[in-house]
Amino acid sequence: QVQLDESGGGSVQSGGSLTLSCVADAGTYSNDCMAWFRQIPGKHREGVASISTRFGTLYDDSVKGRFTISRDDAQNTVYLQMNGLKPEDSATYYCAADSLENTCRSLYNRFHDWGQGILVTVSS
Repeated sequence: QVQLDESGGGSVQSGGSLTLSCVADAGTYSNDCMAWFRQIPGKHREGVASISTRFGTLYDDSVKGRFTISRDDAQNTVYLQMNGLKPEDSATYYCAADSLENTCRSLYNRFHDWGQGILVTVSS
């Protein structure tokens, strides 16, 4: 079980930017497959972006060109840079990890480890 701690959420106006960070427990950090998901109350959790050595970066169409996922393995950290935020980006964002790199083949795959979630609110 990998412990994941998200930070960087908050409130921003439409068109603004935020950067989310996810720090993984150093003792269990796996650099195989990391991702960000988001969930709006009453809706299913959806994949936003993933990153792995084998498959590179993968983005949902709704965030392509606006969001960037990156990682710093020396710091056990994954980032999600969010630019051009829209009100529809408002959600609870979750960091996810999986020791199987093939999980990063698709944002629809099931991930093993999850953070507690962090709220992002974009006002119009």
